[in-house]
Amino acid sequence: MRRTDPEGHGPVRYGPPLPDHGLPVLPELRSALTAAADRAETAPSGGGPVLLDAACGYWDRRGLPVAPDRVAAAPGAPALLLALTGALGGDVLVPRPCAAWWAPQARLLGRSVFHVATPAECGGVPDPYALLETVRRVRTEGGEPRLLVLSVADDPTATVAPPEVVHETVEAAVSEGLHVVSDETWRDTLHQPHDTVLLSPAEMLPAEVTVITDLAGAFLPQGWPAAVARFPDNDAGARLRARVLDVLTVLGARIAEPVAAAAGYALGEPGPVTERVTAAARLHARVAAAAHHAVVGAGAVARPPQAGRHLYVDLGPLRDPLGAHGVGDAQDLEDFLTARLGMPAPGGHRFGDDLGALRVRLDTGPLLGRTDEERAACVMSPTPWELPHVQRALTLLGSAFDDLRDDAQRRESPR
Repeated sequence: MRRTDPEGHGPVRYGPPLPDHGLPVLPELRSALTAAADRAETAPSGGGPVLLDAACGYWDRRGLPVAPDRVAAAPGAPALLLALTGALGGDVLVPRPCAAWWAPQARLLGRSVFHVATPAECGGVPDPYALLETVRRVRTEGGEPRLLVLSVADDPTATVAPPEVVHETVEAAVSEGLHVVSDETWRDTLHQPHDTVLLSPAEMLPAEVTVITDLAGAFLPQGWPAAVARFPDNDAGARLRARVLDVLTVLGARIAEPVAAAAGYALGEPGPVTERVTAAARLHARVAAAAHHAVVGAGAVARPPQAGRHLYVDLGPLRDPLGAHGVGDAQDLEDFLTARLGMPAPGGHRFGDDLGALRVRLDTGPLLGRTDEERAACVMSPTPWELPHVQRALTLLGSAFDDLRDDAQRRESPR
């Protein structure tokens, strides 16, 4: 990412994409896409029947049964969220921090976006009391809050919200008349799937929650954009889906037929796909744990990552040594670490955090190697952190943070 105009300190066009899995394309996915490469027809807005049926099966296996007439598909979750925001109207509430693309969707439509603090134990879900207070304040000031966007398995914090927090927050939102959009892009990337309880808000209050899932989270390469949405099974859900399809039609937001074929194959979860999803989650969990150990050992603060391919680091304790390198805010930190580590390190301001806070998201995909051969070796190895190229990447990461820790220690006055 390039240094941006100081006045804007990070326009949307320089914002970070979803953390990439950094692995070669699964051969079976490539075959599914290639087999559909000759299809010249245009897919209908909202997705064709094969893809919608596959999405229904995906959610049914997760305890969220749904009929095809309550599902829609689009070329990526941003298109779905844009359509939902346009269809619902009103102001939007999001946690702080949140996925980098959520707030720009609403602002593009002229909607006001209000960030709400998260509880100490997790990100992705607003603190219920802070949410109620924000809603009250927005209404007092003449606003019209209608939509809450949250993520139980979160980008950027890589945490999974405890079920009790999800319950309290969703109940608070619904009591205030908010519709909830649950971004569950990362639900299939849990690091400890047998020990982590993930509760979808749609399991709690299905009549009030729309679920969106970007398949770039666990199933498809980022360059094959596809996402699906699950609407409430009631009249309000049917009307909302119809309005969303209208917006998608106006935007021309249709999934290319070859990508739709690959998406349908992936959502069917055949053996090769489930094996790759499981292996990738296990791999990134191990690398993320090693990266977390490195940054915490150097004096930074980060919650242990529980999902995804990233971790969110607070370098506030290292502000003094960073200041010696000209780092005074999150944009400076982004520039400094991107150059120092040789990989993107988007600052917390990209995710709605305060510009003055020295926070950054570190992705694990770039640590897996630069060639398909190196990345494939990571999937096959029982100890990927011991592979030479991964060791080098982790050593570089650790040394960059260790240098800051050593600088901090040298600056301490002797007692």
